Amino acid sequence: MPEAVYRMMHLLCTVVVACPLGTNLGLLHLLWMLVSGRLLAARGAVVPGLAACGLSDRAGRRAWAALGYGGWASEALLARWAATVLAEGRWQPQAHEGYRPVAVDVTGFWRPRLRGCPTTHYHAEAGKALPAIPLGLIAQVGCVGDQRLALPLAFVRADPADPSPRAHERRLVREAARQCADDALLVLDAGFGVALLQEVGAARYVVRLAKNATLRRAVPPPYCGRGRPATRGALVRPLPRTHKGRPIPATPPDRVDAWAEAGQLLRAEVWDALVLAEGDADRPSFTVVALHDPRYREPLLLASAVPLSPRALRDCYRDRWPVEQLPLAAKQMLGAARQFVHAPETCQRLPELALLAGSLISYAAATTPAIPTGFWDRRPQATPGRLRRLLAATPFPHPFPLPARLREKAAVTAHLPTGYWGQRRPPAADQPAATAPATLAVAA
Repeated sequence: MPEAVYRMMHLLCTVVVACPLGTNLGLLHLLWMLVSGRLLAARGAVVPGLAACGLSDRAGRRAWAALGYGGWASEALLARWAATVLAEGRWQPQAHEGYRPVAVDVTGFWRPRLRGCPTTHYHAEAGKALPAIPLGLIAQVGCVGDQRLALPLAFVRADPADPSPRAHERRLVREAARQCADDALLVLDAGFGVALLQEVGAARYVVRLAKNATLRRAVPPPYCGRGRPATRGALVRPLPRTHKGRPIPATPPDRVDAWAEAGQLLRAEVWDALVLAEGDADRPSFTVVALHDPRYREPLLLASAVPLSPRALRDCYRDRWPVEQLPLAAKQMLGAARQFVHAPETCQRLPELALLAGSLISYAAATTPAIPTGFWDRRPQATPGRLRRLLAATPFPHPFPLPARLREKAAVTAHLPTGYWGQRRPPAADQPAATAPATLAVAA
């Protein structure tokens, strides 16, 4: 058995071993099917993907049952996965001036043909929101050697009572603020905004602003002796813009910082003690930084409520990018972008397992010697795609010594109905559950 296969099985067993008997073995088969790329080859069909792993029909049905109504939750799996990574000591969290970045993002698993899909997610290529299963991601950012990796802490579903994207973002940010430690710093993209962060009570954050953002000074200007005294601060425009063909200059910054990096001179313009232009004057103030890098055509505009230097703010925001690796590995590398499941709970559970599998294969690839694709790959990189190719050529490793808890549940099932009547689905509204089996017995 190759060393990479043995290590992957060890990680999978550690994550699922504490689940209920029988369910843990089904989850092991499901995760192996995902990390080995069988779902990609099956074009999103779970049962054919399980059969391609070399599992028996009985094992495939048990894994399918564990996916649909097994006694497990993503919170427990993520907690055990985080404890496993921290116990190995290879993954080290990033820190900038005493703060550890925690990336927050939303990803969507597109389901355009899912009937009655209650949730949507914005599709950039389509230019509108499409039916999708959105999941909020909360991940702490660290590194294994020189490679940055995001360790997922929670997957946040949309609220069934209010499945709108705005309500989902509010629920995600509130959960992120609740889980973060005192030294954690939320790092978010421009889709969230300062108003949402202040609404949920987040006190430590770094968020990107729109290029046409308009803000106000927290302190009103002094009374000039004429007219009504000002109750709101002066407007602040960090970047210049054009309105109806007329240029509007930028507001001069409070201070300017500069430093050299990679042979380039970077400049940061800083505005302190600002509030939202449309908000109340008693809202918490924050700092806005405009970072000018000659390697990019447009500056980066950031807002933060913590006293960090402009360089540390830039480094914290750059640490948000590893959270994009999780859906990239889950959807593109492992094939979870296409899914053929339709039960409401299964539509939520399969994306969660796929994101967990993306984190598993990314970490395993970073902590395993790089696997060359062929003789021509003389300088292989530790990427999840190369590891997936090796796992795809390996059936499920039955000789691997599984822990004692990873086994089939020896339950008596001879008395249970089979076939159509054995399906776990709610009875029809106009027909009691016991009517159909009785009629069948009389007809027999």
